[in-house]
Amino acid sequence: MSKPKLLSRILSLFSSRTQVGVDKAGNRYFTRTEEIDGAMKEKRWVVYKGQEQDPTTIPVEWICWLNGQRKKAPTPEELIELEARRERVKQNIELLKKKEEEEIKSGIGQSKAIKKSDTPDLKSFMKQFPELSIDQNRDKEKAARPSVNKTRERSSEPTGSGASYQPGTWQPPS
Repeated sequence: MSKPKLLSRILSLFSSRTQVGVDKAGNRYFTRTEEIDGAMKEKRWVVYKGQEQDPTTIPVEWICWLNGQRKKAPTPEELIELEARRERVKQNIELLKKKEEEEIKSGIGQSKAIKKSDTPDLKSFMKQFPELSIDQNRDKEKAARPSVNKTRERSSEPTGSGASYQPGTWQPPS
């Protein structure tokens, strides 16, 4: 493409744009509709304020609009409301941190920290079930496991393989 055609194309792109909003940092957001492969499609973009093009300065609401996750651009009222909400969340976090520090200093909120090396205590867990002792549980588990010498009428898993397997004969335990 020759320089005059390229320049003409660039100028036509910027002249057909519509500004839809400005964020707190001064970044400006634009849209235009163009025909691509016979279909009209909306293009959205941002023009950063100043020389530095820092995408981290774009608020989440505008990112969603740029990516097409929102149909309508965020309104100034919505942006003000969301900024106030973010400020309230920051204040609540500070209050909770102060409260936690006070509890730690006074010893109210202290609990035993569980280390990675700590393991559950099976005996204290089993005390919750007085009708069963650990030995009774082991005996029940052994009784539930069939021995090699015993023949099974019904198993929880299909038995047999190859030529001895008969489809449709296995029934799940009830």
